[in-house]
Amino acid sequence: MASTEDMSEPTQAQPVLPRENLTIVSASGRHVFSVELARTPRQQQVGEMFRTNLPDNSGMLFLWATPQQSDMWMENTLVPLDIVFIAPDHRIQAIAENAVPRSLAHISSHGPVSATLELAGGVTAKMGITVGDKVEAPSLEKKS
Repeated sequence: MASTEDMSEPTQAQPVLPRENLTIVSASGRHVFSVELARTPRQQQVGEMFRTNLPDNSGMLFLWATPQQSDMWMENTLVPLDIVFIAPDHRIQAIAENAVPRSLAHISSHGPVSATLELAGGVTAKMGITVGDKVEAPSLEKKS
């Protein structure tokens, strides 16, 4: 059966997606975020595009069906983002801090990841979140 999902070029922000709480456990403490879940190809294609604000306690979690290299970009994204790549063991594999709005440069996980998390630009540095920190979320636990 063919997908009827529209994969044309996005022209506006998508509606708010279903959310869950995600916690990053770091040396500086437990940091809880309310994250939208980008599960479908269209939701993942649009991501944070055209949004003008991302609060420090919010984000978007991109869940991959199987571990894969994740390549993101900032086309039509109007605010800086920290892009956090989550390894299959639920630890942070890499962080791209303050990705430049509207940039077409590819931002790579440099290896297979099970999910990618977008947070407001500067949040990881401000909260002391680093590579190796543990990520806890119901959607990640279901993938184990």
